[in-house]
Parts: sequence; C-alpha cells; structure tokens
Amino acid sequence: MIRLNNIRKSYRVGSISVEAVRGVSLTVSKGEIFGIIGHSGAGKSTLLRCVNLLEKPTSGTVNVGDVELTGLPERQLQAHRRRIGMIFQHFNLLSMSTVRDNIAFPLVLAKLSKAEVNKRVDELLKLVSLEGHADKYPSQLSGGQKQRVGIARALANNPDVLLCDEATSALDPQTTNSILSLLLDINEKLGITILLITHEMNVIRSICDRVAVIDDGEIVEMGDVLHVFLKPEHPVTRDFVDQASDSAVTGQLLRGRSGRLLRMTYIGELTYEPILYNAVKPTSVQFAILQGTVSRMKHTPYGQLIVELIGSAGEIDQVIDVLRNDGLEVDAI
Repeated sequence: MIRLNNIRKSYRVGSISVEAVRGVSLTVSKGEIFGIIGHSGAGKSTLLRCVNLLEKPTSGTVNVGDVELTGLPERQLQAHRRRIGMIFQHFNLLSMSTVRDNIAFPLVLAKLSKAEVNKRVDELLKLVSLEGHADKYPSQLSGGQKQRVGIARALANNPDVLLCDEATSALDPQTTNSILSLLLDINEKLGITILLITHEMNVIRSICDRVAVIDDGEIVEMGDVLHVFLKPEHPVTRDFVDQASDSAVTGQLLRGRSGRLLRMTYIGELTYEPILYNAVKPTSVQFAILQGTVSRMKHTPYGQLIVELIGSAGEIDQVIDVLRNDGLEVDAI
C-alpha cells in the first residue's frame, strides 16, 4: 500500500545543508498498522510528511497504492491526497467551527451535496462516539474528544491510508488508550492502512503489527513488533524497550545470586500455562522469580520472567531442556 524507496530530505540552513531523512526505504502492506518510533529530532515527522508530500523529498520515490506520488503534477497530487487522511498531534481544528463543521470541511472542499455531507458526518460522529457533541465548539471539548474530531475529519473522504503524527502524545494515559482502541477498531472495521509515528514504545506495543526504529534520519531496526520488542538489537531500540518494560532495574536484582539466572520468554497461550512449575516438579530444583512481565502486544499475549534456578547442574539443564521443548525461549543471563 505504501512504498518508500531511498527517501532523502535535506534543508538549507544558511549555507549549510542539513539532511533530516537519509536514504529510508520501507513498505507498508495493505490493512497493516505500521509504527515508526524515534527520539525527538530523529526525522520521523519529516518522513511521515513525505508520504503525502506535504514535505517533498529531495530524492527518492513515494508510492501509495499503484500510484507514484512523487511523479505527479500538482493538480493530480491534490486529488490523490484525498485518499490519504492525516491526524495531527495538536488536533488542528477550526476553533470557530462546530464539531459537525470541522468534520464536514474536507467534504465541502470535495464539493459534495449538502445531503451527502450531512449523511457522512452523521456516520463519522457515530464511528468516533461523538453523536451528542455535533454542535459544540473545540473549546468545549476535552483533549480526547478533540482528537476524535480530528480522526473523524481524517476519515471523511474514505481514505485508503491514515497517517498519524504523534496522535496521542498530547493526551493523558487513559485517553491515549481510548484513542489507540479507536484506531485499532477503525483499522479492523474499515481495513484502512495506518502509518503512525511516536516516541512511545507502549503505543507501538498496543496496536502495531510492525515497527521501524529511526535514528538520525536512518532506519536502524525494523521488523515484527514482537520480535523487535523481545529481542532488540540496536542501542536506540533497547533504550525504548527498557523504558516500556522497566527492565533497567534487572541489574540490581541479580547482584549476589548464586544460582543459574535465566530469561524466559512466553508467547501466545503459553503465557497462561504453569510451564515452569511443571518443568521443575519432577526434580529437586528450586526456583525464584526475580522479575516478571505479562502483557499483550496488540492481540498477542506474552510474558517474560527473570528466574534463578537452584540445584545441580544436571537437573537444571534438564529443566531448561523441558522448557525449550515446551516452546519457551530460554536465555542465560
């Protein structure tokens, strides 16, 4: 659905050329939720705005669907942009217009009839659960309600692609979760492809299928969210994962331990099974759970435990073999 090929974007600052995006290539499949995560200044916003050519790449090509946008004249580009919705961090609502009029704005620009506009706006108000707020103004809404208006407006022209520019970073955690649930619901109900940028790993973990990590204008790691989250390779990725999982305290917990220290990773329904207990039960091995996490990545449950096994080397090896045979990933620490 989205294909970026060797995208570069440079700016002139006086006599100096600053390269914000440096040779980025990636593909987002139809119906996928793809996340791009990076620290402030990493180039993620510039890259996102290159997708709908609000920022025109210095070089490289952008394809959305079967169309290469970078090769289109301005009039044709404007028409294709209607198939790409965009949600902004700070909502970008018209302050002097009602919720209904904000949502209707792109439909009016597209010159739909009044009846068509009203019908579509009513559908969108229901979709984002704002039926009772149509005649309110943005100043009368909460942050979460404002973002729901922004989402409805972005969906007005029935886009194939939805771009989310830090759509939850201005919201509190509870409201963030409700907006993420709404985006996931929209993706599943309407089949819309979503490309989002964020600096929060929990956003990626909650709704994304795949993720790319961007640093200094380059993609440094990319893959399925489960793989990247559970086995981060690049230092920037590990930093994001540590922030989300609180694994930074592990070093303190491990000091002074005399047993065998292991990291166990459960994925899927194994997360809820007493696999460790069953593995040690036939032996004299004892275990202590030093740290543990049970959560979900989108629809997939997972768990990670840091455990200490105490016993003879032979029996501990036997326990590890049983755990691996039962489908767990087991790594020595």
